[in-house]
Amino acid sequence: MSDGTDKINRSVLPIPTRPRTGLITYDAKDPESKYPVIQQLRPPKGAPNVLVILLDDVGFGASSAFGGPCQTPNAERLAAGGLKYNRFHTTALCSPTRQALLTGRNHHSVGMGGITEIASGSPGYCSVLPNTASPLAKTLKLNGYATAQFGKCHEVPVWETSPAGPFDAWPTGGGGFEYFYGFIGGEAHQWYPSLYEGTTPIEVHKTPEEGYHFMADMTDKAIAWVGQQKALIPDKPFFMYFAPGATHAPHHVPKEWADKYKGKFDQGWDKLREETFARQLKLGVIPSDCQLTPRHEQIPAWDQMPEEMKPVLRRQMEVYAGFLEYADHHVGRLLDSLDQMKLTDDTLIYYIIGDNGASAEGTLIGCYNEMANFNGLAALETPQFLMERLDKLGGPDSYNHFAVGWAHAMNTPYQWTKQVASHWGGTRNGTIVHWPNGIAGKGEVRSQFHHVIDVAPTILEAAGLPQPQAVDGVAQMPIEGVSMLYSFNDAKAAERHETQYFEMFGNRGIYHKGWTAVTRHKTPWLLHGETVPAFDDDIWELYDTSKDWSQANDLAKQMPDKLHQLQRLWLIEAARYNVLPLDDNVAARFDSDLAGRPVLIKGKSQILFGGMGRLSENSVLNLKNKSHSVTAEIEVPLGGAEGVIISQGANIGGWSLYAKGGKLKYCYNLIGVQHFFAESAGAIPPGAHQVRMEFAYAGGGPAKGGTVSLFIDSKKVGEGAVGATAPSVFSADDGCDVGCDTGAPVSPDYGPRGNAFNGVIKGVQLAIGEDAEHADHHVSPEEALRVALARQ
Repeated sequence: MSDGTDKINRSVLPIPTRPRTGLITYDAKDPESKYPVIQQLRPPKGAPNVLVILLDDVGFGASSAFGGPCQTPNAERLAAGGLKYNRFHTTALCSPTRQALLTGRNHHSVGMGGITEIASGSPGYCSVLPNTASPLAKTLKLNGYATAQFGKCHEVPVWETSPAGPFDAWPTGGGGFEYFYGFIGGEAHQWYPSLYEGTTPIEVHKTPEEGYHFMADMTDKAIAWVGQQKALIPDKPFFMYFAPGATHAPHHVPKEWADKYKGKFDQGWDKLREETFARQLKLGVIPSDCQLTPRHEQIPAWDQMPEEMKPVLRRQMEVYAGFLEYADHHVGRLLDSLDQMKLTDDTLIYYIIGDNGASAEGTLIGCYNEMANFNGLAALETPQFLMERLDKLGGPDSYNHFAVGWAHAMNTPYQWTKQVASHWGGTRNGTIVHWPNGIAGKGEVRSQFHHVIDVAPTILEAAGLPQPQAVDGVAQMPIEGVSMLYSFNDAKAAERHETQYFEMFGNRGIYHKGWTAVTRHKTPWLLHGETVPAFDDDIWELYDTSKDWSQANDLAKQMPDKLHQLQRLWLIEAARYNVLPLDDNVAARFDSDLAGRPVLIKGKSQILFGGMGRLSENSVLNLKNKSHSVTAEIEVPLGGAEGVIISQGANIGGWSLYAKGGKLKYCYNLIGVQHFFAESAGAIPPGAHQVRMEFAYAGGGPAKGGTVSLFIDSKKVGEGAVGATAPSVFSADDGCDVGCDTGAPVSPDYGPRGNAFNGVIKGVQLAIGEDAEHADHHVSPEEALRVALARQ
């Protein structure tokens, strides 16, 4: 811990360079020539290394450290040498929790009222970090810390996720991290991730069959980074943010880890909640008078599920449990490396087990490919479909998510799940703090109320650093969190975080001095078509959580005055922190035109060039639910054409235009359930040619099918039918590539490696509307480029 003797004024960052003072001599050999030695920027003496581990979509009742069925021995190991916080809270969703963690401010204060994909023009929901809230990593870096982030970054505004930047919101741009290795977005294919090192896209050259998995990969990179940092600058402390994609869907894990749990969940989710509750009581992570909240009627009982579905449902949970244990195993490897370098005693470690409650976004029966639910096409995944793929759950061909009942069980003993910010099931996450040089107690529990915004001020206080008043010449808004340091060595200390609002998608609540008033507005697994009440018609609940740990006994009818007092306090806090106006129209916020956020692509056509790739769906002209064309100028080698000309998406959904056996071919992948093809009758001749795909959309609403026509040099050479299409999204991280198909392949006609086009691609035009219509089915490259540029 800092010894408090630091004399540098660190309230204004960057720290101004010291001016030259004293006598200036003419000759350095003059005996009176004196000047100070060059000082390296370092934090105050005694400032610790800092490691923040943030898992994804893990509920309070999942980890064995907090009584759950998923074995997390490394979390237990840290807890045995440190503290468990059993009243630590998040925001109920990923991007908001992460922005709050990294800034110390409430999520609406820093523009992150939802995920970046639904950003609107409203200040609390714009997903743009204000420059008055400089991130923690930047503050630490400007005070002399080495900084690195590994894993998930879901805080970049979607219109800034392309390779063209700007990179202000990226970890190594304005985020304050000197090194980043991970993915940009909400989730990643763990077997075939789309990765960046800094802001440079990189390709993974190892396959799943060769043992690749992102969790292992990012851990290797983290261990290497800290080893290099301490080898070269051992006196410089580090700040590492280690944020795996685990255990967010897709639940990808090596089979042997899932198999460790065979038969462990045969009893179903209702019995599992009871078993977990008993373990939690025994561990002391909940008080002896805590009640197990009942399962809501919207969540089916295990006994109500069809018997033929239960093998699939059991396997979903086995895969999830294996995924969580696998993630904890690699966290353990990172911890081992700190032990081996003798860094553990002087490293403040936060192990936050989940950025929200367990996710109920997988439908009532779970899914093999969660993109089906995101597209409103969950009905395509019939029970028979799921049963046929039971053995593939968790593997490279799946993109799976477990059923709502399992999510509810993973949040034991609380009500509800991820997204539901009103109840502890969405916001209470077990957290472990370990710091031998700063914490005297071992294996103790802390029950002061805390929130994710409290992490940043805790780290600053531990390092002896002030909250900056100005960064880069911009005055800073105060950090809104409360340092947890007061509780580290005083289990009975009065809690200092006495008031905290919650809001997500209209689900809202307020905590104040032991009381909570809450209202659930939306159902987390109904991603499409839910009818919600007016905000004033929401039914509020009241809980005395100083006596009612799990929010089990609603006192709203008995104490209407107390409820009204807390409702009014929620409104005051909402106005203070940019929550208003409330916005529950998530579907409209996915539409950039309605939401009022920038879009990269304007007009009805877009020109792409060979070598461009890793383009997110927000970086590419939207071809969904409409007629469109794809036209490419290519040069075919003498041996014949082979490989991908352009692709978008992955094995979980998308489309690809490519050459196979010399012929032009198109594949439409409908969320991994069906593949539709069109192929040319003959081969593409060697030399320069224009190839074109025209999609005639059937119309009549979203998700309809259409007819594909293929052309070579304006001559029609093939045709095929597409039965249905994805209306909303292909993939969360697999983007559009010109000249190859990175990540998991869209078409089964080629593999994930060696699929690059073997000729030259001069350019590709994507077009919709009248720009997709051409009388002779041939597009002048010069004219296409001119039109595209004129519309920017």
